[in-house]
Amino acid sequence: MKRLGILISGRGSNFEAIADNVAAGKIDAEIAVVLSNRADARGLETARERGLNAVCLPSKGLDREVYDRMVLAELARHQVDLVCLAGFMRLLSATFIRQYPNAILNIHPSLLPAFPGLDAQHQALEHGVRITGCTVHFVDEDLDAGPIILQSAVPVKDDDTVAALSTRILVEEHRIYSEAIRIVLAGRYRIAGRRVVAS
Repeated sequence: MKRLGILISGRGSNFEAIADNVAAGKIDAEIAVVLSNRADARGLETARERGLNAVCLPSKGLDREVYDRMVLAELARHQVDLVCLAGFMRLLSATFIRQYPNAILNIHPSLLPAFPGLDAQHQALEHGVRITGCTVHFVDEDLDAGPIILQSAVPVKDDDTVAALSTRILVEEHRIYSEAIRIVLAGRYRIAGRRVVAS
């Protein structure tokens, strides 16, 4: 059975959605480790409550390459096959990404390539778009730029706030992240340039 490593920095709601689907047998994998770079990440407590391996490796003050090697060592110790970023607020080094080619997934709260980086929901409102959403993609060495696996559109309302829009996007994030994990674990896809094509 494939082993997932889930990286978080905060509440870990996407991690919880994944864990629910693993527990229900909807994802044919096990969660090998939940790792956070912040000791106060609520998701660590949630992971412990679920009986999962929860590991904190504080990143503050550490060089990116040094920190990433620590994380890689922890993932290797737990024999992780697929890395899932779930609100992990650090950029991964090229060294990290090369250790897991096409085996790191991320979820982003916009329809990439629109609004990469931080505060995507705020960016969407500032730009006046009528539709935004979320994207699950493979992680490569460019920010929020790897091949796209799944996307889901979310309409923007005239009276939307960042909080209200974020809440509606999150519902879709929880749905499509697990679906994308299933696609990748089943191996029924190929990457053609920047496209992930069902096969």
